[in-house]
Amino acid sequence: MENTVPAPTTPQNLDVALIGGGIMSATLGTLVHELEPEWSIGLFENLDQAGLESSGPWNNAGTGHSALCELNYTPASPDGSVDPTKAIGINEQWQVSRQFYAHMVEKGLIGSPKSFINALPHMSFVIGDGHADYLRTRYEALRSQPLFESIEHTEDLARIAEWAPLVAEGRNPNTRVAASRVAGGTDVDFGSLTRQLTSHLGTAGADLNFGHRVTDLERSGSGWKLTVKNRATGEKREVNARFVFVGAGGGALSLLQASGIPEAKGFGGFPVSGQFLRNTNEATIARHHAKVYGQASVGAPPMSVPHLDTRFVDGKRSLMFGPYAGFSTNFLKTGSLLDLPLSIRAHNILPMLAVGKDNLDLTKYLVKEVLKSRSKKDEALGEYVPNAEAGEWELISAGQRVQVIKKDPKKGGVLQFGTEVITSADGTISGLLGASPGASTAAPIMVEVLRRCFPQRFAGWEPRLTEIIPSHGTALNSNPALLAEVTASTNRVLELA
Repeated sequence: MENTVPAPTTPQNLDVALIGGGIMSATLGTLVHELEPEWSIGLFENLDQAGLESSGPWNNAGTGHSALCELNYTPASPDGSVDPTKAIGINEQWQVSRQFYAHMVEKGLIGSPKSFINALPHMSFVIGDGHADYLRTRYEALRSQPLFESIEHTEDLARIAEWAPLVAEGRNPNTRVAASRVAGGTDVDFGSLTRQLTSHLGTAGADLNFGHRVTDLERSGSGWKLTVKNRATGEKREVNARFVFVGAGGGALSLLQASGIPEAKGFGGFPVSGQFLRNTNEATIARHHAKVYGQASVGAPPMSVPHLDTRFVDGKRSLMFGPYAGFSTNFLKTGSLLDLPLSIRAHNILPMLAVGKDNLDLTKYLVKEVLKSRSKKDEALGEYVPNAEAGEWELISAGQRVQVIKKDPKKGGVLQFGTEVITSADGTISGLLGASPGASTAAPIMVEVLRRCFPQRFAGWEPRLTEIIPSHGTALNSNPALLAEVTASTNRVLELA
């Protein structure tokens, strides 16, 4: 019998390739389908399901970051004043995400809002004179802003006990404390939301490839050639795409480096891991209904701000405290310990060394956190829950976060706590690096990706975007009438009223 050579597989051709199955890719894919329903979309995710890494509910705090309670968005200036600008910007972004969710629910494209978003007060709580003075100043700076007009503030321990009993009970009445609260906050299960958006994409015709990892990217004509490996069989194949989005969380940096685009040069990553304490006592869980955020320790990254959170995951209510930061060299929870050393390049080593030199406080903080015993973790819990019973709390691992390191003309390199969109000059590839506020701002960030990458088409898309996001192009904080209208509408659809 004559030996035959198998014919080569014809490469798949796509309009849009999404790398990573998290909230960012799911949001961008959904928006693309809404704007260009005839475009072919392929999604490639290394794990067996969408939303299992950073988007997973136990891998993030699910806050719906809106700057209602997160104090790192309103730092005190050297003169003690508080500038609300960044908080307003974060809240504006969150309003866009809310409207996107409401559109998807109202059109029946995803399930019940209760399956991924629930109303939950957001509260800031601080201890001591200096922190209390700051929180009062912050309250005064925010209360006149339309987006924050419902904020409340008190230093009355009895009032705090009404808002969050576990925080107040057992506390020394002679210690000065302060709290600010916005009743209209939320808790979001981004894992559930991601899976629902991804499922909708599949139903709409997108090619969903789970258990498939993109191992390489290279230019191919006016687009890109992806090398895709089937994790189960080891088989590799090629996929061509006119546009590529790298939404692979901690895995995005290596792929952007592999692409060779000059815009990715100079970027590095600094991984931070974390743990939470999760309460398993139903009676205790039932007595707390809020997200309570405190002040970060000196040298701590913003994602390590201590918080006591009510969570709604898979229809069940839980209670978490943390996070306790740590350090591991893997960029993904399911990644490799070689991720960090393999990310070092000639173009980013100087920024990374500069960041190491300028962030010794962070290094000391992380070492201290890594060495912290369980009893020390319980002590930290006791600062926020004085009557906490340690036996009710189990220690769980949270997701990996890779903070962005980028070139800086003055310092050589800076550590950036936030998100960074990297886009090629020709708009054929874009990727996202960074962490918080992350998932909460996926919708506005993906709209910005569309603006950058499809400038010739974007103007034609705007009427449709305004149908999906009624405030598109308008700052709600400067338009109280539209803010009231949009808030009432999204609250009704998302069952948050």
